[in-house]
Amino acid sequence: MPNDKNDDDLKRYYSIGEVAKKLDVNTSLIRFWENEFSHIKPNKNSRGDRRFTKENIQQLREVYHLVRERGFTLDGARREIASGNKPSADKQEIVDSLQKVRRRLEQLQNKL
Repeated sequence: MPNDKNDDDLKRYYSIGEVAKKLDVNTSLIRFWENEFSHIKPNKNSRGDRRFTKENIQQLREVYHLVRERGFTLDGARREIASGNKPSADKQEIVDSLQKVRRRLEQLQNKL
């Protein structure tokens, strides 16, 4: 899953475009997931623009992980989130990182 580790820690709100870029998805998908998953409730400014918090982004990362990476249906993802068995996107990132390291080590071993 795409992940921007260079976040400005002082930043409180992110636009829908910034969130879409972080997740490497379209803004329309962010809006769709917002409608499908009732726990994702970004703030809106006086013009009606969505303002996502880091918590909202983490919620979207969980949806992304379930739907895009693990292949859950929307109903299945809703049930998984509701059950309290929230997937850890951080754990998935660690697994992905370890798999990359393993592939790299195998490449180096093959060169010997």
